[in-house]
Amino acid sequence: METTKAGTARRFGQGRRSRRPGGPLAAFVALSAADLYATVKAPRGPARAGKPLLMPALAAHARYGGPAARRPDGALLAGLACATAGDTALLWDRHERALLAGMAAFLGTQVSYTAGMAGRLGGVRGLRARPRRAVAAFAGWAAVNAALAPALERRLRLPVAGYSLALATMGAVALGVGGKVAAGAVSFVASDALIGLQQAGRSFPSQETLIMAGYLLGQYLLTTGWLERQRA
Repeated sequence: METTKAGTARRFGQGRRSRRPGGPLAAFVALSAADLYATVKAPRGPARAGKPLLMPALAAHARYGGPAARRPDGALLAGLACATAGDTALLWDRHERALLAGMAAFLGTQVSYTAGMAGRLGGVRGLRARPRRAVAAFAGWAAVNAALAPALERRLRLPVAGYSLALATMGAVALGVGGKVAAGAVSFVASDALIGLQQAGRSFPSQETLIMAGYLLGQYLLTTGWLERQRA
């Protein structure tokens, strides 16, 4: 009888926890909408003050976001933490030091994501079965760098090439995982490619909004897809 009561209590507790975790994800959605609106109005300024809260909201969802959730991968949380630092630095991306600091922080994101996806999510195993995906990712990296490098300031070329190589590696491993994780990586890579165009002096209307929209969608799909794979 006592065992039955204990089991019932545990299931009741899990049920209660499963109804609560919408909070962090709802906060992420609300913060994303507010930041996108602010980006449309003024890409830089006090209206973007909520940007550093975006990834912590996703991290909270990863930690508390589902029924009977197991502890999320440290690689996922580390990647989101580095992204938080990058988001904060890039609020001042018109200054070269802030741009480089943001790039360094997001390099940590790419390395963390790649390490986590390569092993536990089976990214390397997936690429062995479909090697053309890796070839396509690195061919895209080479083509984009060849096109944009001449237009970049000379001192930025090496950091951009190094960061974009890490980004392409993350994208390739994510393609090995497939599903939402792959879709999120593609969105993330596309967002950063638009930043590369911007730094090379090739701007167009609504570019800032598309950058942020692609980034937010990418991080959301990567995080939720990662959690779904982990819990499967």
